[in-house]
Amino acid sequence: MTDTPHFPLSAVVGADDLKLALYLTAIDPKIGGVLIEGPRGMAKSTLARGLADLLASGQFVTLPLGATEERLVGTLDLDAALSDGRAQFSPGVLAKADGGVLYVDEVNLLPDHLVDLLLDVAASGTNLIERDGISHRHSARFVLIGTMNPEEGELRPQLLDRFGLNVALSGHTAPAERGQIIRRRLDFDSDPQSFCAEWEGQQHALRERCQQARTALASIPLDDVALAHITERCFAAGVDGLRADLVWLRAARAHAAWRGAHAIAEEDIDAVAEFALRHRRREHPHAPPQPAPQSPSAHTPSPSEGQGQWGEMPAQALPVGARRDVPSWPKKP
Repeated sequence: MTDTPHFPLSAVVGADDLKLALYLTAIDPKIGGVLIEGPRGMAKSTLARGLADLLASGQFVTLPLGATEERLVGTLDLDAALSDGRAQFSPGVLAKADGGVLYVDEVNLLPDHLVDLLLDVAASGTNLIERDGISHRHSARFVLIGTMNPEEGELRPQLLDRFGLNVALSGHTAPAERGQIIRRRLDFDSDPQSFCAEWEGQQHALRERCQQARTALASIPLDDVALAHITERCFAAGVDGLRADLVWLRAARAHAAWRGAHAIAEEDIDAVAEFALRHRRREHPHAPPQPAPQSPSAHTPSPSEGQGQWGEMPAQALPVGARRDVPSWPKKP
């Protein structure tokens, strides 16, 4: 880890959705990391590097775009294994990122097999290297942050789904906010040590809040009421598979911990909905079949007729994100 000061996350102007998504993955890395979409010049790497300061190790490792599989997972020295009777392991990027942040810029330009391998290790927290019957296993627990510019190529849907949360940044920033961003950047560049000292109070408070949330996380139940709301909304959004449900529930629990609450509430579910659904939602989810139109003179239905397959009201197409037959959230006593 370098001693060179980096721009503190607490001093970043705007990007509130992205900062929240980063906080949640710092609280519970099992969420599966964050994929950030947006044009160049949106301080994506600055935000990711600032996140490392919220973790215990503060480790920040970047995976180079042209990295090989050996550079990623590490290597085994077979000659040493034959002479010494044990494998000599040379750590790769995954080992160096253990306990910190692994940052992958332009993840959509990496070979698919490397992205798949990277996401597998991020999900399991363990890296296994095998070569000619010799193996080595080591811990690889990190917060995975990937960035991409959709104009430079898409990520395959199978890999896109493997990222826990997805946040899109807009390149259109209001003039007043742009000016504030530039001013803080200039102040940092002119005297990084003084700038970081000025923001140390806010940065310390942010670190403490994340640590308290991590400590409280296990005591917040993944309850059935919250799960029922999430599964209904995932079904209505037409998402494939069950990863969205699991990620959404974990993110909602992390948000409850971030608020200092003792249970998942509806506001936690709503706060992280777009993060979990954005890259998984179908554009046009399947709607219930509509009955064929009839001429008014052909038949006059009785009051019990024409109610469709739902029995009590005509079948209607559900808009994206809508819920059907979802019980109201229990009111607080």
